[in-house]
Formats: sequence, C-alpha cells, structure tokens
Amino acid sequence: MKAALIQLSVCDDPAANLPVTCDLVRQAAGQGAGFVLTPEVTNCLSSDRDHQRAVLCHEEDDPTLAALRAQAADLGIWLLVGSLGIKTHDADCRFANRSFLIGPDGAVAGRYDKIHMFDVNVSETEQYRESAGYRPGTRAVVARTPFATLGLSVCYDLRFAYLYRALAKAGANVLCVPAAFNDTTGAAHWEVLLRARAIETGSYVLAPAQCGSHASHNGRPRRTWGHSLAVAPWGEVLADGGTEVGISYVTLDMAEVSRARSRVPSLTHDRPFEPPN
Repeated sequence: MKAALIQLSVCDDPAANLPVTCDLVRQAAGQGAGFVLTPEVTNCLSSDRDHQRAVLCHEEDDPTLAALRAQAADLGIWLLVGSLGIKTHDADCRFANRSFLIGPDGAVAGRYDKIHMFDVNVSETEQYRESAGYRPGTRAVVARTPFATLGLSVCYDLRFAYLYRALAKAGANVLCVPAAFNDTTGAAHWEVLLRARAIETGSYVLAPAQCGSHASHNGRPRRTWGHSLAVAPWGEVLADGGTEVGISYVTLDMAEVSRARSRVPSLTHDRPFEPPN
C-alpha cells in the first residue's frame, strides 16, 4: 500500500483551510496513494476559545468532515483526517480533538478522541492549556482495514509509550500520530519519540504534521515543527516532510512488521512486577 502524509500550515479559518487540504489529498491520490493522512487540527489551529466557538461545528454539521468524506468516496481511498476541532454537547462546552478514519465508500470507519492533553509550560512566555478548551478522550482505538490494522493517536499522546504498546498488543501494525507539534519541543524530541514508538512495538509509524507559522485573528501566531515522518518497524526514517507544506510518500510492507517483531519479540515478553516503593 502506498501511503501519503500531507503536511499543512493551517490558519484559524476552516473555510480557508479546506481547499488547500482537498487539493493535496487529490494530488496524493493522483500519485497512487491508497491511504492518505492529514495532520492534527486539519480544520483550524487556534487557542482563542471564543473564536473556536464561532467557527467550529458539531460532527454532524462540520463542512470539513463532509467534504473530506465525499472526496474519499470520489477518489476511492482510505483517508485519515488526523484530527478536527469539533464541538461537543458536553455541559462544560469543551471541544473534542477528534481523529476520523474514512473508508473508500466515504463512511466513517473509526473515530478517536485525543486522550492526553497538552498542558505544559514550554518556557516562561510559552504556556499551553489544551484541557481548558478540549476534553480528553477515554478510549484507545484500533481500526482494521484491508491493508493494515491502524492504531489511532494524536500529537501529545506520543509521549505516553504505554498507549502504543496497548495498541500494538491489540493488533495494530501501523501507528498513526497526526500532530501539530510545538517547534521548540519538536526540535528536541519529535524524531526520537517517533522512532522509539516504532522500535518498541515493531510497527510502522506515520506522523503527518502541521508546519510553520499559523496566522490567527487574535494573539501571536503559533509555530509548529513540521517534519512529517514515516518510520519503519525497525526504526529507520523512511520519509521526512521538512518544513514546507507538501506530501511525503511511503510504501507499507506488512512483512517488515513481521520481520521486526520476530527478531525482537518484546511484545510477547511482558512480565508482572511489583511497583516501586
């Protein structure tokens, strides 16, 4: 299976972002990709909660999701919409950071709400509180397709190795990590964490990313690291998207998963142990 990782640099206007995304999806399918992946917050990157309330939609009304479902059906591809900011019906009005796997019939074949919230102090002048606007998901998700079993995750999940081990032990042989990774932490940790998740589980890791400076109506622009990566089950980087909007391609060979896992069968070597004092 030929996969395509789309790298975007979205703003906080979903209507402006959608044509760019659709054009890149079309290009990827035109180059023979049967599985296309977009990054986290494909529809809108913003930290302004009032602005998000004005432009985000519930899943059933979301124009980005509707358009990408129609496009997947038209092109006959599997499409992982890395995530969309989606309104929920929760009492506290927080959003969901929701990943969608769309089948070649246009139906939603899998949903995953990001579990781990990016609540960090990168520096004295750069703080993030994702949980103030988004409510965390509670369920890990694997999605079975004819070409692979996908383990779904989003961005900050990457730092929690136990999630990926659970996905692999549940059958995932391709781990998806769509992201809008901070440029400071991305420079330090992005590649090494992705390679570690691949090596630990003997899985392909596909990580489409946001890149560059993201225009916003209010506040300073966000910056993301880019470098969409495809990593082989043995840990080699197969594709790096650099720092510009574009598409990276990789061919998935599930025999490589079997080879890596037979050489180091660590997924079968769990041992019970007492917790530390």
